[in-house]
Amino acid sequence: MSASLINLIIQLVAGAIGGNAVGAGVKDANLGTLGNTIAGAIGGGAGGQLLQAVIPALAGAAGSGLDVGALVGQIAGGGVAGAVLTAIVGLIKNKAAAGTSM
Repeated sequence: MSASLINLIIQLVAGAIGGNAVGAGVKDANLGTLGNTIAGAIGGGAGGQLLQAVIPALAGAAGSGLDVGALVGQIAGGGVAGAVLTAIVGLIKNKAAAGTSM
């Protein structure tokens, strides 16, 4: 597998974990298990790729050798981005469902 595909998989998994963590911790942002996982994975993939473009050193996570710093950066970037997107989508969805304005 290519390094960029492995990085994307790491970001998607970390984002899904981050999304589920936010859903469990912030009840107003909960989209259900499947919703948290999907929103988190999308956020993790998009945010991780954006972070990788801004910080090119993170692209080395799956390169020729194991770069632990880049791997941790991929996990952290994907997890945080997945958590943030899940929180935003969950809050908007739940406020709209309740019929209240933001």
